[in-house]
Amino acid sequence: MVAHQITASGDHRLLVFAYYITGHGFGHATRVVDIVRHLVESGHVVHVVTAAPEFVFTTDIQSPNLHIRKVLLDCGAVQADALTVDRLASLEKYLETAVIPRASILAAEVEWLKSVKADLVISDVVPVACRAAADAGIRSVCVTNFSWDFIYAEYVMATGKHLRSIVWQIAEDYSHCEFLLRLPGYCPMPAFRDVIDVPLVVRRLHKSRSEVRKELGFYEDMKLVIFNFGGQPAGWSLKKEWLPSKWLCLVCGASDKQELPPNFIKLAKDAYTPDLIAASDCMLGKIGYGTFSEALAYKLPFVFVRRDYFNEEPFLRNMLEYYQGGVEMIRRDFLTGHWQPYLERALTIRPCYDGGINGGEVAARILQDTAIGKKFSSGKLSGARRLRDAIILGYQLQRSPGRDVSIPEWYTQAENEVGLRSVTPHLGVNDDATFVESYIENFEILHGDPLGLLDTVSFLKSLSALDSEYGSGKNNLKRQLREQSAAAALFNWEEDIFVARAPGRLDVMGGIADYSGSLVLQMPIREACHVAVQRNHPTKHKLWKHAQARQNAKGEQPHPVLQIVSFGSELSNRAPTFDMNLSDFMDGEQPISYEKAYKYFAQDPSQKWAAYVAGTILVLMTELGTRFTDSICILVSSAVPEGKGVSSSAAVEVATMSAVAAAQGLQIAPRDLALLCQKVENHIVGAPCGVMDQMTSACGEANKLLAMVCQPAEVKELVTIPNHIRFWGLDSGIRHSVGGGDYGSVRIGAFMGRKIIKSEASTLSKSMACTDSTQIVDGMNSEYEEFGIELLKAEASLPYLCNLSTHRYQAVYMKKLPEDVLGERFLNEYGDHNDKVTIIDPKRVYGVQAATKHPIYENFRVECHYSYSDCGLGSDGTDRLVVLVQEMQHRKSSHDGSSSLFGAKITGGGSGGTVSVIGRNCLRSSEEILEIQQRYKAATGYLPFIFEGSSPGAGKFGYLKIRRRQSP
Repeated sequence: MVAHQITASGDHRLLVFAYYITGHGFGHATRVVDIVRHLVESGHVVHVVTAAPEFVFTTDIQSPNLHIRKVLLDCGAVQADALTVDRLASLEKYLETAVIPRASILAAEVEWLKSVKADLVISDVVPVACRAAADAGIRSVCVTNFSWDFIYAEYVMATGKHLRSIVWQIAEDYSHCEFLLRLPGYCPMPAFRDVIDVPLVVRRLHKSRSEVRKELGFYEDMKLVIFNFGGQPAGWSLKKEWLPSKWLCLVCGASDKQELPPNFIKLAKDAYTPDLIAASDCMLGKIGYGTFSEALAYKLPFVFVRRDYFNEEPFLRNMLEYYQGGVEMIRRDFLTGHWQPYLERALTIRPCYDGGINGGEVAARILQDTAIGKKFSSGKLSGARRLRDAIILGYQLQRSPGRDVSIPEWYTQAENEVGLRSVTPHLGVNDDATFVESYIENFEILHGDPLGLLDTVSFLKSLSALDSEYGSGKNNLKRQLREQSAAAALFNWEEDIFVARAPGRLDVMGGIADYSGSLVLQMPIREACHVAVQRNHPTKHKLWKHAQARQNAKGEQPHPVLQIVSFGSELSNRAPTFDMNLSDFMDGEQPISYEKAYKYFAQDPSQKWAAYVAGTILVLMTELGTRFTDSICILVSSAVPEGKGVSSSAAVEVATMSAVAAAQGLQIAPRDLALLCQKVENHIVGAPCGVMDQMTSACGEANKLLAMVCQPAEVKELVTIPNHIRFWGLDSGIRHSVGGGDYGSVRIGAFMGRKIIKSEASTLSKSMACTDSTQIVDGMNSEYEEFGIELLKAEASLPYLCNLSTHRYQAVYMKKLPEDVLGERFLNEYGDHNDKVTIIDPKRVYGVQAATKHPIYENFRVECHYSYSDCGLGSDGTDRLVVLVQEMQHRKSSHDGSSSLFGAKITGGGSGGTVSVIGRNCLRSSEEILEIQQRYKAATGYLPFIFEGSSPGAGKFGYLKIRRRQSP
């Protein structure tokens, strides 16, 4: 970052500015207004290039020096509705808007910039504007709090790598920018290497609060909420009873045809909202820069509803909540009109933003000085170097638990880079009882043993801290994270709490062949999830305020509820809390179907994570007949990183079900518990995973490989890892998701292949039964002749693809399998693929041959790493890591001429994630792993997370029953 003392220039030349505004929302246009106003008032000419309506600018600026040019050069994020971004549609729209016509756009903008004789190009934050400026020989500056390479990078990882060139092109465009004027609440923007921070850019007020209220005819004691969602979608219906008595709602962006109740007031399209915001008592809306900045500037409490998949929001929300300006409303309460507790809560908070709000003036002064020739950039790095640093955004931006939301993982010094991570996963069982006791002095352990596991001790310490904070009122500190405040108020600290622990896993052998019945080898890793559960009678349960208000509004007696807090959720842009009535899981006297549960959790993507946790309760109800008459509180704290292919979801499911079972007095064998957890993921979450993840998390043991045949889940043995052997996991930084389309389509392809093989075997056996066998088997192998019809009958009822031998596959069936097939054609010919957890899309083409071959060969011998790529589940990142290991193997060692590393392969579901490496257990192997880590970083900008060490599964850990110690 380059810091500057900002001073006004003495140069009074008339300057011409070309100001480009992105096509996403009004927030960009509204902040540009204040900067443009200062430039125009200084006597300069400003050409605004925008798709926003003219009134956004002309309401506050009336000058012949302001020129509006209506052009759309990018599309921003396409919204499926007012609260959800459609990631794939956003990328495809950008492709259509800015990529395909790129050459003509550049030619037109260069010609136009020269025609207006622009002295400076300003972009907020249109990528192509920076490149057009460079081609026209004009300097350019960006003014923003986020950049589109950051936003789109995560979309690319979620929707398919074929569109990643979009991110690279955007980063290259930004690299032509001279420097960035960075606004508060900013996201990481590595494409810009020279940065000047400026205060909030906020539109000025024209009238006082009292003047606005007087004009509207409102009494001072009347409560006003301004409803600001940037335009309301069709189908939204606002109802009178949604507002408390003596409240009025000012509605922005209502359609002309929309009918509103008498306590909702439709504002004119060109209403000047800053005055109305300052005159209101709170705002209800979604977080964008415009609403966020004006709420902070005018100290207005902001009741917000999360948007899904717009990655700017967590950074703005973090700042809003830091200054005590935000109250989150969960989506189902918003859509059902349960507003009152949130609005009343908003009146009790006191926003305390104390930073500057003159960002428009400051930015205008810097832009003016830049236009007359002043140099603000350091000139240290070339555009190519900036681009190289920006390409890391082609990989998924992972934010590990415990890290500040504003600091992405690849901007920090990884702990394991300098050897700060402990090699030993835990203390000995009785190594230091005093050490353990000192960390959990507030609790008495009534059952179980922490086994000296440092992460368990740390979790108990965090519980102890929550208890202390709740009792002392420390949870009211300004900097307290909302998830910690919710957790502190979650439990009745006088009652028993049950704690369970479940690790993630490193896939050593088997991978995606598990759902085809393969033999797999899995190692439970050191990183694990902890879950604390407490049950209370509904009359003694501490309800959150909005849940209490919901019961009171319906005049209901206390009934069982479920309340969940997830630590680290804010780092993944998820709501940190979830609550529901347990009666929602019942349909009369029976539990609801899994299909209904899937739809229940899918309706709010920001809370879909709760399906992994709450889903365990429904599965226990459905499969074991368990009934929950008490309320349940659950705290989830996972150190298993998400999206790295090490089964973070299985760890959450297994730890949760273990803790819930303990609290309910249920005794479930680890294998059975794993199978129940698989049902959670398959049917309630909707991810078509095999069973090896849950089995390893539940049944694994420290420093042993779980050997299992997935037919469906038969543990063969626990193989002790020899002392001279060691395993590592190297994270590629590319996000893996078992719920992703690639994984699911490969699974469907494998089940299609099994169905075709069974059909072919059935046809052959029927033909053989009524025809001379010598005619059928001519040219086939001797085994076919020996076993004949019995072998074909067995193959016609093939229960698992992995039970087919490789030579039978090659000799009889390989040529019968199509390379790929349209879903509709397969359904017409074969009816179904007989997989209960996936559905064939008739319009989609599925790869069949590679998806079928892979598990057959994987079961026969560990298949080549590149077989994943043949299935469509490879990635550049994992390929690069494997090549780096191979290069290390082929390098001559100074010791004995051989590498200490034996091999590497992609793991789990593929499409990114982690590579498993096997090698000697020696110092040299650790040095080589660290060298590979650094070489990968040098090539990609991403520092891989290193998984090493092992820990016990949930079955071996059991559970802890703890209670707060009584004061003497």
